[in-house]
Amino acid sequence: MPKLKTKRGAAKRFHRTGGGLFARAKAGKSHILTKKTAKRKRALRQSTLVDSANFRAVSRMLPYA
Repeated sequence: MPKLKTKRGAAKRFHRTGGGLFARAKAGKSHILTKKTAKRKRALRQSTLVDSANFRAVSRMLPYA
């Protein structure tokens, strides 16, 4: 079997947690921040987990994570 290539875009966006799940950044923090409340922007700083529906796709993009 040949070595598998990692999707570099995915490697920059996701990382494996200690429990074997994938962590990701929340969307919506890049622009149009004036109308968003401080509480909402604070919540967007935290990372969250990849949903179970997308877990298989992300794990295929990161074969060695």
